[in-house]
Amino acid sequence: MAHSLHTTSRGEGQPVVMLHSGGMSSRQWKKLGDVLATSHRVVAPDFLGSGSNPPWPEGERFDFTMDVEAVAKIVGELGQPVHLVGHSYGGLVAMTLARRSPGSVRSVAVYDPVAFGVLHAANDVEGLTDLARNDKPIFFDLERGGSDAWFEVFVDYWNGPGSWRAMPEPARQSFLQVGRKVFFEVYSLLQDRTAASAYAPIEAPALLLTGEASPAAAKRVAARLADSMPHGRLVQISGAGHMGPITHGAAVNEAIREHVASAS
Repeated sequence: MAHSLHTTSRGEGQPVVMLHSGGMSSRQWKKLGDVLATSHRVVAPDFLGSGSNPPWPEGERFDFTMDVEAVAKIVGELGQPVHLVGHSYGGLVAMTLARRSPGSVRSVAVYDPVAFGVLHAANDVEGLTDLARNDKPIFFDLERGGSDAWFEVFVDYWNGPGSWRAMPEPARQSFLQVGRKVFFEVYSLLQDRTAASAYAPIEAPALLLTGEASPAAAKRVAARLADSMPHGRLVQISGAGHMGPITHGAAVNEAIREHVASAS
C-alpha cells in the first residue's frame, strides 16, 4: 500500500506534478510553480521523510520505488494525465512513474534524472567511469550512510571537491536531518538496472535537461533517455551544473514552462 505524501496544490487547469531532488522539499520548485499556476494546476508533494512529512522511521529500510508508488497514488487521484517535472532523484521518480504508467503522463520534463540503470544496461564506459568516483567504502556503508562523512563524498561528487564543507552550517544540518532517508534513496537507486529500452513506451513529449558542467554520468543518462523515447529531446543548460534548477533557475524554469505549454 502506497504511503500518503504532504502535498500543496494551487491554480487550475491540467495538473503539473513537480518532484524535488533528494534532501530538499517541494519548496525547490516555488518559482516555477508561481509561473505555471497561472495556467495549470500545480501539485507539489514532499517525498517520504522530507519537507512537511514525518521523518523517516529510524532503523527502517527504504527503497526509491516507495516514493514512486506514493506519487502514483497522487497522480491516480487527479483523475487525468499529468505533466511531470523532476530534478535528480525527483527526475528518476518521474521517469519511473512514466514508464510504468505511460498513459497517465501528458509530458515529462526532468533535469539530470539519476536513472543510472541505463548506464549499466548499456555498459556505458564514459558514464560508468565517472560514476565510479563514488566507489568508496563509506558510500555503501549501511552504518555510516547519511552521516557528515557520507554527505561529503555525495555532495562533492555532484558539485566538486570542497562543496560540502563550503555549504553554510544551517544548510548542512538540514541535509543531515534527512540523511538516512537520502542514503537509502541513493543506495536503492544505485541497484537499479533498468535499460533505456524500458522507457520507449513513453510517447508523451519528454524534455531531458542537463547542465554543461553536470557530471559525465548525468549527461550520459540524459542523452540515453532522450534517445530512447519517441518524442525525447535533450537540452543542455549553459554554465549550469547538477544544481541548475537552483543556480540557473531562470533558464531551467523557462525551458520547462515552454515545454509544458507546448504539450498542453
